[in-house]
Amino acid sequence: MKILFVTSEAHPLIKTGGLGDVSGALPAALQALGQDVRLLLPGYIPVLDKLESKRTVANFRVFPGQPEIRLLSAKMPLTEVPVYVLDAPQYFCRVAGPYQYELGGDWPDNAMRFGMLSRVAAMLGSADSPIPWRADIVHCNDWQSGLAPAYLQLNRGSHAKSVMAIHNMAFQGNFDRDWLGPLDLPQSCFDMHGVEFHGYLSFLKAGLHYADRIVTVSPTYAREIQATEMGYGMQGLLTVRNGDVSGILNGIDEQEWNPATDRYLAVHYDSGNLALKAAGKLALQQQLGLETDAKAPLLGVVSRLTYQKGLDMLLESLPRLLDGGAQLAVLGSGESELERRFQHLAQRYPERASVTLRFDEGLSHRIMAGADIFLMPSRFEPCGLNQMYGMRYGTPPVVRRTGGLADSVIDAQESGGTGFVFDEADPAMLYRTIVRAIDCYRDEKGFRQIQLNGMRRDVGWGGSAQHYLDLYRTM
Repeated sequence: MKILFVTSEAHPLIKTGGLGDVSGALPAALQALGQDVRLLLPGYIPVLDKLESKRTVANFRVFPGQPEIRLLSAKMPLTEVPVYVLDAPQYFCRVAGPYQYELGGDWPDNAMRFGMLSRVAAMLGSADSPIPWRADIVHCNDWQSGLAPAYLQLNRGSHAKSVMAIHNMAFQGNFDRDWLGPLDLPQSCFDMHGVEFHGYLSFLKAGLHYADRIVTVSPTYAREIQATEMGYGMQGLLTVRNGDVSGILNGIDEQEWNPATDRYLAVHYDSGNLALKAAGKLALQQQLGLETDAKAPLLGVVSRLTYQKGLDMLLESLPRLLDGGAQLAVLGSGESELERRFQHLAQRYPERASVTLRFDEGLSHRIMAGADIFLMPSRFEPCGLNQMYGMRYGTPPVVRRTGGLADSVIDAQESGGTGFVFDEADPAMLYRTIVRAIDCYRDEKGFRQIQLNGMRRDVGWGGSAQHYLDLYRTM
């Protein structure tokens, strides 16, 4: 089967969040199942810099009045999965992030940039393909490729089937209707049974309406987005299409995230020699300037610092926890008010709390290995990967029962427990659950069993990739 995996980011070329991890790992897992899978990715500066042996396979015009672009072919680093890159310097060669400029605002021409990505994806799945290869399945990811199913369905010729994968319903790609013309979309599709959403052209709505199948990144999230709280106004459409909606839990890259071989760790360990994990804790305490105390429960947070992630709730609990002997290691950046509050906490508890307000790949691995308990109290979480990293590294997570957290973490009070789960987005309930985790940590034998349960769980991509392949075969 020929599968085109369309994405706006893919590790290790470019990554802003979980989509980058998924895009780096799932195509490789599908390839391991014998499928002809290829990525399609915008030609951002980091992508062009990191890809070796690039060659031009086509020059063509995507939209009327626009200059020609080049389609480049290369291989993904590490996995050797083929990747096509849109080389359109006018739109993608910019110094800043893939979606926003340096001051934090969205690029004003994002509609054209990702409309181009979507249109080329549709071309590669139809008779309009500028290269001999033509996809059977076009797998789209989030709003940035949401117009691809629309272009496919509006093409009267034969075309590939499409899957719309939702990683986060909150990001919808809504633009002024004036973009219809430049994006070569007919006015007739601008209604409730098309791309229109509250008077805007919505890339995500287009994908949800026109795709042959809709998939989310966990079974629980597939149910949650069909209700008002998490449907973000599109729950009606999703409910109507209920029979086409499914949820497949993400996996993790088990080569990148493996405590036995992790290149960022000085001391390696696995479930057979878990005692060596203590060396990682000591090294982390020393690196972050925390008191070197082997018995202090070290709480880890690696996250965007946002309301969605529930970190405002966590901040209410932290002074009591730190006064009670716990330590804290935070890595991430985000909302300025949350950053300010975490910085203030670190100043108040200089030997008990460390806050690093940036992203650091190596430090994220060392926190996962060196912490005793990982905190992830998200208000909603479509899938989440960090809780699975925590389990794999013997660092049981504290999570709220939502989305992929509910599907991947078993509470310690249940058989085969791998972490600590609470139900309501409530600071008091979060505090009680962290205290429960710390109490369990002090029961060495019981805590060791929870660690082992998590480390022995299958959280790789093999099973998830098979589920995707089964989905493709139903189309």
